[in-house]
Amino acid sequence: MLEQILNRAPLFLLIYARCFTMLLTMPLFSMRSVSRIVKLALAGYLAFFIFGSQDFSSYNSYLNGDGAFSIEFILLIIGEGLIGIVLGFYVNIIFGAFSTAGQLTAFQMGFSAASTYDALAQVENPLLGQFFNFMAMLIFMQTQWFQKLFMGGLARSFDSINVFALITGNQTVVTFLLRGLTKLFADALVIALPIMGTLLLITVCTGLLSKAAPQMNLLSEGFPIMILTAFFIILLITPSLCDFFIRSFNLGFKALEGLFIEFSGGK
Repeated sequence: MLEQILNRAPLFLLIYARCFTMLLTMPLFSMRSVSRIVKLALAGYLAFFIFGSQDFSSYNSYLNGDGAFSIEFILLIIGEGLIGIVLGFYVNIIFGAFSTAGQLTAFQMGFSAASTYDALAQVENPLLGQFFNFMAMLIFMQTQWFQKLFMGGLARSFDSINVFALITGNQTVVTFLLRGLTKLFADALVIALPIMGTLLLITVCTGLLSKAAPQMNLLSEGFPIMILTAFFIILLITPSLCDFFIRSFNLGFKALEGLFIEFSGGK
């Protein structure tokens, strides 16, 4: 196997470019705390297994037999890197729904000021957004979607999408990503709606009572009530949230599989 990699090093480099850029853009591995050596080694590990399991005959005419670099080969590497970025960005979109739901909930319950740097999302995120994001990552790893993404989705992408298909179907990819962004906000609203709706009712009731009896000063007591109520609701709906996270992963990867099928001509 190593002799085949050395003999066809340009082809291995193309596979490596897609694997490496996907790792750079997907959650968890895009963290700064993950060493670059680990990313380089894992990308090489993935490329090693994919190298012998897929047919890359469409690239043969663009690879020089002597292994010399050319303009066409450099453009192929850039294209493979863009495909890896698209795959990693779409996985980020799936996780972005959970982080956005936490931000919406934190704003309603008065926790939006408690924002710190979220290592998973790579942005400033309220504590509740970090909690949802961390819980989604644990479910993602526990349900073995990580293995399915690497050994199933990534390997299938080489069989379905190449640089030439990306150029001819760029409109399809843009539409696919925009549809994913739309689904991000829809999922975030579905997650946050039970908590936000309950807190809105509490706010309205507190405002009416404060108007009826100003001496009670209920507005100052409203924040701890909303915080305790929000945490109580989160505790009650946590099993449903876990089921929703799993269903979101299923639908997200089915949509990604549909993109592969569309590029492969329905195969």
